[in-house]
Amino acid sequence: MSTPRVLSVIPPMTQLNTPYPSTAYITGFLRSRKIDAVQEDLALALVLKLFSKTGLLAVKACIDAMPVRQRSFQVQAFVDQFDLYLATIGPAIAFLQGRDSTVGHRICSRQFLPEGSRFESLDVYVDDEGGDPLAWAFGALGMQDRARHLATLYLNDISDVLRDAVDPRFEFVRYAESLASSQPSFDPLAKALGEPLNLVDATLLELTLASVKKHQPTIVLVSVPFPGAVYAAFRIAQVIKAEFPGIVLALGGGFVNTELREMSDPRVFDYFDYVTLDDGERPLLALLDHLAGKRSQQRLVRTFVRNDGVVKYINFVEPDIAFAEVGTPTWDGLPIDRYLSLLDMLNPMHRLWSDGRWNKLTVAHGCYWKKCSFCDVSLDYISRYDGASAATLVDRIEEIILETGQTGFHFVDEAAPPKALKTLAAELQKRNLAISWWGNIRFEKSFSPELCQSLADSGCIAISGGLEVASDRLLTLMKKGVSIDQVARVTRSFTDAGILVHAYLMYGFPTQTVQDTVDALEYVRQLFAEGCIQSGFFHRFACTVHSPVGQNPEEYGIELLPLPEVTFAKNDVGFIDPTGVDHDALGVALNKALYNYMHGIGLDDDVRVWFSGKVPRTTVPRNKIARALAGKG
Repeated sequence: MSTPRVLSVIPPMTQLNTPYPSTAYITGFLRSRKIDAVQEDLALALVLKLFSKTGLLAVKACIDAMPVRQRSFQVQAFVDQFDLYLATIGPAIAFLQGRDSTVGHRICSRQFLPEGSRFESLDVYVDDEGGDPLAWAFGALGMQDRARHLATLYLNDISDVLRDAVDPRFEFVRYAESLASSQPSFDPLAKALGEPLNLVDATLLELTLASVKKHQPTIVLVSVPFPGAVYAAFRIAQVIKAEFPGIVLALGGGFVNTELREMSDPRVFDYFDYVTLDDGERPLLALLDHLAGKRSQQRLVRTFVRNDGVVKYINFVEPDIAFAEVGTPTWDGLPIDRYLSLLDMLNPMHRLWSDGRWNKLTVAHGCYWKKCSFCDVSLDYISRYDGASAATLVDRIEEIILETGQTGFHFVDEAAPPKALKTLAAELQKRNLAISWWGNIRFEKSFSPELCQSLADSGCIAISGGLEVASDRLLTLMKKGVSIDQVARVTRSFTDAGILVHAYLMYGFPTQTVQDTVDALEYVRQLFAEGCIQSGFFHRFACTVHSPVGQNPEEYGIELLPLPEVTFAKNDVGFIDPTGVDHDALGVALNKALYNYMHGIGLDDDVRVWFSGKVPRTTVPRNKIARALAGKG
């Protein structure tokens, strides 16, 4: 093989406000080893192509070819207002990219953008006097935020049209997710890949070929972080295989690391030559050596191949690259001024995920706790903890700021270690370096009021952490290593330091009763009322095969449902919980209550008002959190 040139690709769909970091990590690492490496974000490129004048004209052509009777209400509304969509798509995109802030005034007038069904959600906020439906969220001075939310609804309207008229699988995040997520067979994905190209497919293939012709790679790495990026990843590989058969294709990323560990279907290798697991640095170095004739196939690292029609997993054991030696991520080659700052959900923490361009960085590899029973603690990305010095981390931060001109950082650790954050904050302040950062932590007692203030002084604006099921019994069963009282004191320390606190919450955990759920909501109500947390979200518990619950279900009082034969993806597993609770019905009430709590509504009400059916009275004293904050337990 000639001198390698590596192209790393982000497939649709990931994030639109900032590059998904996997290609930045691997490109930075390869360049640190003097390997020619480049990257492309085809997810962003696809959206910008579809959501443009030429893209909308192509969508309109698809609609024109449809019988009128097959058009949904949303599609017909798009056709009726097409000239207005065509005139506004450019300004709306430029506004969301931060290239033309003045158009925000026209967007806020509600007379500029055409409005489809997504705008109906605003009607629930209109008061009896017919007042401003968004005043509660943005206030009199929040013109830019207001306009960003309206422009996001506008894009969501167009995405609905794409889904109804062009590709029923189209989503900004969960694109064709059902074809891959915990999908035991490759058949559904193979069937979809064999179907004629629609407009979305054809556009993606056109962008893929342009990228390959531009960079002339010898190897293409496709990083798939989520199930919603799998279909597009295989479409990308499909066209490269057809048009450039000499290019080597490798698949990796978070989805592969989690769900394809037992993959055995040889058809995957009609698209990819190699599939690698876990951190990509060592497997990729081994693969490049192999392609250069410097090592045999038997000495590949954590890599699937197909030999004589049979899938074989090869893992010649070599140490992973130390976290301190992986180099600095680089965003060179990515159009960082073209990402879209969206404001979809009005949850104050969720907006950080979609609004603003954040440099994504890791404080340490893996999780220092790695005990939570619902987490994939058996997998490398959790189980192998490896840190770097504060000086090394801040060196990376300074390099990234110099490259991108952006001082906002999202630390993407599963749980950033308090000791590492303490030394990081000290190093940032020592160098007098002004940044803004946020990330995920555990609500443990190490986060004293003094440490929280130090983190705030270093630039921390928000943190998220798992309260999960707000029940001491269930927290113990989960092996979270925290208590409700401790969470109250830690979160209040963050709040007092001026840091936004978001709580990850969970319902439907094994053996969770209705009483547990009601009590959990009472704890959450009090945490909001006492100013401990400002944001939260309830997730439905899902049992995965890599978690302690999935591996030892009898310890959690449940019985796993048998899985079919798995030759492709394996992750979620169903289970029978003897409590027989209808968690779906309870989840509706939990999220309704939480939404209101975030806006200061109903904080004095009995939590039973949120449930549609009869539920028991809470057993939690109404002053439980107040007493914990006062040190009275």
